[in-house]
Amino acid sequence: MNSILITGVSSGIGYGAAKEFARCGYQVFGSVRKQEDAKRLKAEIGSSFIPLVFDVTDSNALQIAAKEVKATVGDRGLAGLINNAGIATSGPLAYQPLDEIRWQFEVNVIGPIAVTQAFLPLLKARRSPEKSSRIINISSVGGKIASPFIGAYVGSKHAIEGMSHSLRRELQLHDIDVILIGPGAVRTPIWDKDSAQDMSRYAKTEYAKPIQAFQQYITGIGRQGYSPDVVGRFIRKVFETQTPKARYAIVPNPIRNWILPLALPDRWLDNFIGRNLGLLPKR
Repeated sequence: MNSILITGVSSGIGYGAAKEFARCGYQVFGSVRKQEDAKRLKAEIGSSFIPLVFDVTDSNALQIAAKEVKATVGDRGLAGLINNAGIATSGPLAYQPLDEIRWQFEVNVIGPIAVTQAFLPLLKARRSPEKSSRIINISSVGGKIASPFIGAYVGSKHAIEGMSHSLRRELQLHDIDVILIGPGAVRTPIWDKDSAQDMSRYAKTEYAKPIQAFQQYITGIGRQGYSPDVVGRFIRKVFETQTPKARYAIVPNPIRNWILPLALPDRWLDNFIGRNLGLLPKR
């Protein structure tokens, strides 16, 4: 049985992926931050799911979890690691508290590196012509297309994109592949949490009305998003692809939400966004 570790499985993309890999015969180690989530997921997913209680920013907890996984998998090691855990914060960068921006990067950028370092020996353990390991880093449309008012989140995903390419080139030495997957809108609780939704502190700034328009836009996009189960299946198929690409996108309405924004000159996109959100006067 192949074993895989997925971080951030209590809900959203991680939950969808954990269920999918378990359904397809993998032994799934999944990280959560709360013991009650560990018990709930164990009951829901079944015996092939092994919860690990740790926060990706807690280096001591990561080392304990790595020892726990090693004791279970032994010399067969891990077939894969999916760095999914993350948070989203929001606000205009001109006013967003620096501590909040630092925490965004601590969780979304430093966290995946820390997890990779902690579990890399178990990924190396599978090195053979038939049994190389893979790391999948979950990025976002925001890793390529920058929306206003989520600049810290976008910055963290841009960082993951760049570091994943560097890591993939470094890990060629160990025959470990690194793949990026950048989902678009997904019906996930990440945007429902206080860190992403509380814009009231900016109500007295010049951004009050554009922020309101942006929140309405994000809500509408979220309602059209893929379910976590659909994204989970996509991740599993990418993981099992014999010769995968370096990066994949899974974006609803891809022409409007992915292909065109990438094709347009940056200044054209600036104007389109600015006029739609009230950051520029409408003609």
